[in-house]
Amino acid sequence: MKIGMLWFDNDPKADLKVKIERAASYYSKKYGQAPNLCFVHPSMAPAPNGKPDSIEIRANRSVRPNHFWIGVADQAVQP
Repeated sequence: MKIGMLWFDNDPKADLKVKIERAASYYSKKYGQAPNLCFVHPSMAPAPNGKPDSIEIRANRSVRPNHFWIGVADQAVQP
């Protein structure tokens, strides 16, 4: 993912899945395309059942806690 949207959500009552779903909903409305990749800080890495089914979650130290870098994954180029 080269271009994405940075989303901040520090709601202590919402779990990771809800936060990512909020970000994905906003992204879809704004850009007209559903995201399929979200980078989060390693301290926020989800439990196996704690993430949306349609969005891949990857930990990345450059993303601050409570921030989500969400967008569409780059397609692999086939030779």
